[in-house]
Amino acid sequence: VNTPIKLTILRQGADKPIELTVVRDIIKVKAVKYRVENDIGYMKITSFTEKTYDDLENAIENIKKQVPNDKLKGYVLDLRLNPGGLLDQAVSVSDAFLKRGEIVSTRGRDPKDVTRFDAKPKQNDDIGGKPLIVLVNGGSASASEIVAGALQDLRRATVVGTQSFGKGSVQTIIPLGENGALRLTTALYYTPSGKSIQGKGITPDIKVEQPLPPDLQGR
Repeated sequence: VNTPIKLTILRQGADKPIELTVVRDIIKVKAVKYRVENDIGYMKITSFTEKTYDDLENAIENIKKQVPNDKLKGYVLDLRLNPGGLLDQAVSVSDAFLKRGEIVSTRGRDPKDVTRFDAKPKQNDDIGGKPLIVLVNGGSASASEIVAGALQDLRRATVVGTQSFGKGSVQTIIPLGENGALRLTTALYYTPSGKSIQGKGITPDIKVEQPLPPDLQGR
């Protein structure tokens, strides 16, 4: 950090490379981007990292400051192209929009091997019960599907877009000898209604076809 590094860059079509000196720094990428359009709060979660819930709370508070409560029509939560991340952050994000209820459960082969994650009971959710739309597509996976599935099953949000990816498995890494390891699927995620996410994904309430971005087409 705060040390210079020299880069040699050859641009397309150029005969000679150029040299640039940049200074190393810690790049902090916000997990949540937000804006207000037509009195609607728009929030896009790009991934579920350690700071996602805190960034979401900050986004909600700033949206409330920009639009009076009586004029704020509702919120859009954009989970498109979000590959997932930390389970605890998915639970916390879901909890922000719920007053009560089960968010997700994990179940292993043993019928007794069940873990449930519930919303904290409260008088109102963090957006005051305002209408909520959740956007998903084929790039929405894992933690994104946990959030979308919970809000859909508990009838807290309308899910719009296309079928999500279908990554709903829990992996356990078992250390082996000779510096090896074995990764096994030991449990699956289930939405509050008991639906497995694995291999199926979340079916939107309203299907809206969305073309892939140009940089993803043909992959």
